[in-house]
Amino acid sequence: MSKVLIIGAGGVSSVVVHKCAALPGVFSEIMLASRTKSKCDAIAAQLDRPILTAQVDADNVPELVGLIKSFGPELVINVALPYQDLHIMDACLETGVHYLDTANYEPEDTAKFEYKWQWAYQDRFKEAGLMAVLGSGFDPGVTSVFCTYIQKHYLDEIHTIDIIDVNAGDHGYPFATNFNPEINIREVTAKGRYWENGEWIETNPLSVKRSFEVPENIGTPNIYLMYHEELESLGKHIKGLKRARFWMSFGDSYLKHLEVLGNVGMTRIDKVEFNGQKIVPLQFLKALLPDPASLGPRTKGRTWIGCQVTGLKDGVEKTVTIYNTCDHQECYAEVQSQAISYTTGVPCMIGSKMILEKKWTGDGVFNIEQMDPDPFMEDLNQYGLPWKVIEGKVAELD
Repeated sequence: MSKVLIIGAGGVSSVVVHKCAALPGVFSEIMLASRTKSKCDAIAAQLDRPILTAQVDADNVPELVGLIKSFGPELVINVALPYQDLHIMDACLETGVHYLDTANYEPEDTAKFEYKWQWAYQDRFKEAGLMAVLGSGFDPGVTSVFCTYIQKHYLDEIHTIDIIDVNAGDHGYPFATNFNPEINIREVTAKGRYWENGEWIETNPLSVKRSFEVPENIGTPNIYLMYHEELESLGKHIKGLKRARFWMSFGDSYLKHLEVLGNVGMTRIDKVEFNGQKIVPLQFLKALLPDPASLGPRTKGRTWIGCQVTGLKDGVEKTVTIYNTCDHQECYAEVQSQAISYTTGVPCMIGSKMILEKKWTGDGVFNIEQMDPDPFMEDLNQYGLPWKVIEGKVAELD
């Protein structure tokens, strides 16, 4: 029985709140807070049990501290913007509360995300006797747990990891993003990077692609090599790893729109002068695009996210793939959100549950692959993200 404070009121937050509210034995009291309280109230109105809502500016540490002290949670679940991670971590340290998030920090003025800023909090959290768990979404999150589960149960050594994220859903819009447009477009337009033999290999944005025949008749999309933050933490924590890559699917229409928007400057993240005001073009574009939280009723199709891992078992080379498929409409029927939000929100709830049930313990800052994968994997099956194992290769990527 524990109090939790959830910060942020977007599509992922809605799933987290629904899933936490369904487990009163673990999440005995819930407060949902964001900059816009009406968004919190709208989510609260969907639930079968009452929760508290509040207004808070996650960029304002004293304001965060005041809210945390007044509510007294055991854990703060951060599903706000990645720009706000460090402010929320600072507030947790000041108030003596555990911390969990789904995405690593990135500076607002630079499209660069990496763990160094949050890893720098290690000593402070350790000295305070507090636990901070980073990246408890799907990717990062479940994908890292898939790797450590394979390491624990299938392979003696892991040599290569390929994370593949396919969204075969269709929302019917000419162009929209399935999660926060600002974060999505910053991520997709960044240079690709993969980890090999202890070094980063850089590629031009979306310049490396493969055709992937997805299992379970989901389709044959093009998948593109990208940088993703779990590559950095896996490279640090998986001993013997020689290469780690991340691939994501994109449709031709999405890529064409993104190309045109980039050509005309709408994906810029620096401020420009407009009618006597300074605006960030990408933030203006975000205001024009459909809210990802509104896509649930109209999105049809499935997602497929998995890890294809190679290594040695008893001295023999072996490949193991673990994956999950998720249906957009089934997710909407359950929690009124599409599968992209669902696949991030469910692991966020499960990671929080691991901390509150003391199945994951420790003082300091941890990435999710540093934890025991077994109880987390059991809960994925129980709470909506069942997984399957293929002892073999599903994609030709070399």
